[in-house]
Amino acid sequence: MNSIAKSLLKSVKHGRAAWLRSSSAHSGKQHLRKLVLGIETSCDDTGAAVVDDAGNVLGEALHCQKEVHLQAGGIIPVVAQQLHRENIEQVVKEALSLSGVSVRELSAIATTVKPGLGLSLEVGLQYSLNLVGRYQKPFIPIHHMEAHALTVRLTHQVEFPFLVLLLSGGHCILAVAQGVADFLLLGQSIDIAPGDMLDKVARRLSLRKHPECHSMAGGKAIEHLAQTGNRQRHTFRLPMQQYRNCDFSFSGLQNLVNKAIIQKEKEEEGEILSCVKDIAAAVQHAVAVHIIQRTYRAMLFCIKNSILSSKNATLVVSGGVASNQYIRKGLQTLADANDFAFLCPPPRLCTDNGVMIAWNGIERLRAGLGVLHSTDGIRYEPKAPLGIDISKRVEEDSIKVPKLKKKIRWLAS
Repeated sequence: MNSIAKSLLKSVKHGRAAWLRSSSAHSGKQHLRKLVLGIETSCDDTGAAVVDDAGNVLGEALHCQKEVHLQAGGIIPVVAQQLHRENIEQVVKEALSLSGVSVRELSAIATTVKPGLGLSLEVGLQYSLNLVGRYQKPFIPIHHMEAHALTVRLTHQVEFPFLVLLLSGGHCILAVAQGVADFLLLGQSIDIAPGDMLDKVARRLSLRKHPECHSMAGGKAIEHLAQTGNRQRHTFRLPMQQYRNCDFSFSGLQNLVNKAIIQKEKEEEGEILSCVKDIAAAVQHAVAVHIIQRTYRAMLFCIKNSILSSKNATLVVSGGVASNQYIRKGLQTLADANDFAFLCPPPRLCTDNGVMIAWNGIERLRAGLGVLHSTDGIRYEPKAPLGIDISKRVEEDSIKVPKLKKKIRWLAS
């Protein structure tokens, strides 16, 4: 077996599209490995990683602030900023040490600059610019949601274009990834994100005081309790049923849940309601169905307008809420029913981390996109759209989504 065949076999075995895209094999030249350090501080996790252009994660480190913010009842930006400042140097040094790579050997430094908490983004950007200046390295500013969308190409062999659904505590986005820096925005949350909503419901239910959930983040606590709850004991009206678009809304649903909780509190005494598991199950189900309905419309829109091929279309789901197994199962069933391949990065890469930032840096480095040799004027951006917004076109098409229960048995289970 020749060397090219061996390389192809290895790429299939490891599921790395990056290996297949390497052009060094046919050039006859020895491949000079590209190495990128990724730094992530968009919210409450300080992450760093070194990744090479064959998709190998050479070293990674992460400092999670979850416990501090759980005790505070939510993320406090000034606290997050201080914790980033205290931990970023150690996290970066650990990632570099584990990788066996020095800063001088790096091809570039990639860092999240948008969107996110301004105070958190500032820490990562300032630290990175100091490194870039000291070692005279190219700088690659990273869009946090682009990084989430492209993480799947590190772990699976998937080519553009593909439909991507990004679910997290700060975002809910449906887009088509047409290229490394080429996205069509189909829809997004018009108010809060699903992870934020689930966290708020968990706080309203005092789940930190529940014996099964004292160390869990809000969304995780909802998912855990929902497993043994009866969702049919509470029915919450689904948002935006009258709008034939791909936008999302979760604040109205949260208000309905709060009203149900207030009513139950009038009927019971004690800190923890007896029906918390049933409410958790009903809330999780409503969130899942809302997400599935909008994603279904996005699928139909993309096929109708030939944005995706009906023969080899792919749905990618990423972000922290993508690790919710109930929501993931519903989306998997939707994909199966519509002949879409369904892909998710592993759970540890769904939440914020340095690996996805470094990999996005590799993707951009290989494509020659957004690699800066001067950082004059570079700024962080707390708010930043992803790609070209075509959500009005989606609404104009006014696609009616078929009844889900006929198509997806999961809903009747």
